[in-house]
Amino acid sequence: MSAETIIPLAAFGAIACGVWAILSIFTKNKSRANERLEELRDPGSRRRRGEGNGGKMNNMIEKAAPALSKALQPKTETEESNLKVRLANAGFSSPNAPRNFLALKLVGLIVGILFGAVYGFANMGASSNSWMAFVIGGGTGFYLPEGILTLLKWSRQQKIFLQLPDALDLLVVCVEAGLGLDAGMRRVSEELASGAPEVCHELATANMQLQMGKPRREVLHDLGVRTGVDDMRSLAAILIQADRFGSSIAQALRVQSDSMRTKRRQLAEEKAQGAAVKMIFPLVLFIFPGIFVILVGPAGIQLMDNIVNAP
Repeated sequence: MSAETIIPLAAFGAIACGVWAILSIFTKNKSRANERLEELRDPGSRRRRGEGNGGKMNNMIEKAAPALSKALQPKTETEESNLKVRLANAGFSSPNAPRNFLALKLVGLIVGILFGAVYGFANMGASSNSWMAFVIGGGTGFYLPEGILTLLKWSRQQKIFLQLPDALDLLVVCVEAGLGLDAGMRRVSEELASGAPEVCHELATANMQLQMGKPRREVLHDLGVRTGVDDMRSLAAILIQADRFGSSIAQALRVQSDSMRTKRRQLAEEKAQGAAVKMIFPLVLFIFPGIFVILVGPAGIQLMDNIVNAP
């Protein structure tokens, strides 16, 4: 057998052995006594075990994440803080989110390297192009979670930006009706849970932090940082200032809601003004060729007949 045949088979065998070893390590059956002790320590473990394969997969990830993420841990507190903020902006605010994300990047790197190596050596043999596929596969697997995180972050921030004016209007009504800021945030998170889930989740998180005794200024500041939306940051700054100087919170909320609604209307008008320019490309590429064929086609056919039938 040639090297071009042996290398793909060897790579496949190595991948299969590695997957089998990982599964055998993280899927060992526990005794019933250990399961009962675990249920006493964590009452929710029985429910998680009853979720089937999804629960087992989550348990495997939780067990493997600390070891996998150790190689990619941030070196400074600034890098760690930036990673937590990026994950929070995308909606992942749990304490284990950075660890799981780094573990996912390392797993993506390994899987990308394996697939790139198998594809390169199977199709191109032991050449420079196969090593290039090796590198491209590893880079793609490593940076793919970063791209997905960026898309999730952008999508969530857009949803919060569009949902915030409606939530502020309801919050203004609640505050002017006599409710406090905490009770108004709780009522908004309950009433708009289906129409504005992202904003309601952030307000519910802030309200829970207030109930746990965290200072209101820190809660509002964390709310602006956690969302990553400029309008939410300005709202948090206005509420902090109103709380510090004792001014009317309802008036501050109303002014902020009007300014945000005006900004959203201006963005809609800007997109409407740009629609004419964007329509040029489909007109030139798809509509004008059809019109040109319809108008010029018959004349071209007659001209060709005249040329062919000319004496």
